[in-house]
Amino acid sequence: MAELANCSSCEAVFVKGLRDICPNCYKEEEAAFKKVYAFLKIRKNREATLIEIVEETGVEETLITKFIKAKRLHPTDFPKLAYPCEKCGTKIVSGKLCIGCREELNKELKVYEEAEKRTEEVRIRENARTDTYYAVDKNRK
Repeated sequence: MAELANCSSCEAVFVKGLRDICPNCYKEEEAAFKKVYAFLKIRKNREATLIEIVEETGVEETLITKFIKAKRLHPTDFPKLAYPCEKCGTKIVSGKLCIGCREELNKELKVYEEAEKRTEEVRIRENARTDTYYAVDKNRK
């Protein structure tokens, strides 16, 4: 059965299929993509930056970033086409985080995992001490 949803762009109610936007917004996105791609197809524009593309086409930066993340525009074909890291804002060409933020996140994750491991070891040792049962023979002299 079809599922009703609100469009993430215009909040209109529509029958959700493969996309999270309504058919009207999808048509607008496709028109924007064609406009951006037509701009980038021109040889002199292939090295345009994200800001230059926004200024020349009038298409929002977030929409162009969405095209890059969806791999509809490839930074390998357009070398200066980069978007900001979601954490620090450094320009990147793939993923959501730059190398520095990824390394920092990995370090934090390792520290967290080590702390969890130590906590688990302490818990196991404490359970071992409290679970020990000693029997005393009262008849023994």
